[in-house]
Amino acid sequence: MKVSLEWLSEWIDLPPLEELEDRLTVGGLEIEGIEQVGVDLQSFVVGQVLERIQHPNADRLSVCNVDIGGETSLEIVCGAPNVQAEQKVVVALHGSVLPDGTKIKRSKLRGITSNGMICSERELGLGGDHSGILVLPKSTAVGVNAAEVIGHNDKILDISITPNR
Repeated sequence: MKVSLEWLSEWIDLPPLEELEDRLTVGGLEIEGIEQVGVDLQSFVVGQVLERIQHPNADRLSVCNVDIGGETSLEIVCGAPNVQAEQKVVVALHGSVLPDGTKIKRSKLRGITSNGMICSERELGLGGDHSGILVLPKSTAVGVNAAEVIGHNDKILDISITPNR
């Protein structure tokens, strides 16, 4: 039997995963495996584009000033055609790893340092749309973990009944 932890948490308050495994084993159930479903977005945050200006050395790039909930905002170079001021977006910070294995690091793009990346659906592993960045609802809080907002991160428990039951 396969059980989604996200679904299970709607019905009961879940303890940490290791404790849940122990409780189920004592109850006569065996955990055969745990499968990660969806995308792990723990190192991504919600940001708000405060300002967008045309990159001085590139026609198709923008320089964005992005608030991620800290004391200072980040300067991020973005190539998406749909990026605009006041949008809420998903930001991959320096050190983040995209689902395809790409590591995000500070880099200079045509003379301007980019301190992260504003992500599209495809870059987040949520779909195939790569025409522009993923724009979140205006009511989304800035600085929160993107996994809380998008919710595409679940674990599936593969449970079986032990032979003595």
